[in-house]
Amino acid sequence: MKKIRKAVIPAAGLGTRVLPATKAMPKEMLPIVDKPAIQYIVEEAAASGIEDILIITNRGKGLLEDHFDRAPELEDRLMGSPEKEAMLEQVVALSRLANIYYVRQKETKGLGHAVSCARSFVQGEPFAVLYGDDVIFGKDPVCAQLIRAYESYGVGVVGVKEVSPEAIRKYSSLKVEPLRDNLFRCTDMIEKPAPGQEFSLYSILGRCVLPPEIFDILDDTPPGAGGEIQLTDAMRTLARRDGMTAVDFTGTRYDMGSKLGIMQASVEAALAHPEIGTDFRAYLKELSKSL
Repeated sequence: MKKIRKAVIPAAGLGTRVLPATKAMPKEMLPIVDKPAIQYIVEEAAASGIEDILIITNRGKGLLEDHFDRAPELEDRLMGSPEKEAMLEQVVALSRLANIYYVRQKETKGLGHAVSCARSFVQGEPFAVLYGDDVIFGKDPVCAQLIRAYESYGVGVVGVKEVSPEAIRKYSSLKVEPLRDNLFRCTDMIEKPAPGQEFSLYSILGRCVLPPEIFDILDDTPPGAGGEIQLTDAMRTLARRDGMTAVDFTGTRYDMGSKLGIMQASVEAALAHPEIGTDFRAYLKELSKSL
């Protein structure tokens, strides 16, 4: 079995749910305390053993590329200052997380279409997909959890969580049966189910590992929900044909395409931050007294 060493991060969305902040700034660059959302996702992939990452972008997202590039002028300014040595190390380390490549999705035709742009990058290997909207905090990287499941069962893997009956309408619903521990076999799924169409309250939330056959399936996948080519529809074909593994992952997921998700992630990250965590916790306690 081939080792999974490549990952794709679709980051071509327009961020309309968090306008006007995303009018000129990619939503993936919105900060969570002192790091942009996309950095958390890239760090998760790197911590999972991923060596090569392809970020799917579109027009106006050059800031993504700049963030993971070297910054000679900034580095020169930080160099030679003992108190700024840690900052310099952080800035330089960004360019060494992984081999990062970029390709533009020239038309916004959905997540499935975005992933299909990665065909030449993948080169016939299994690969991970980390959705650009989803930041997940946890000690065990979710991408690594999915890779282990792929190595155990040899079929495509999706990261799932149970969601509310109301939320399932916005996501997907999976037909699953228990395998062991937090692993399930998935044999069917549906994107944005109408009432009564749900298989379960388990939904795909931001992570999957796919075999290269997904590209041929995407070629034959017609537009689905929202008139877009849905990755879920292609994975449905895969699940029905070969079965997939669903991992009820450990970790807390934040929807960085929503205002509430951004604020939740920011608060959690601030509370855990080594520099400001203690003071921020004290601030929240004082603030709560006046609410």
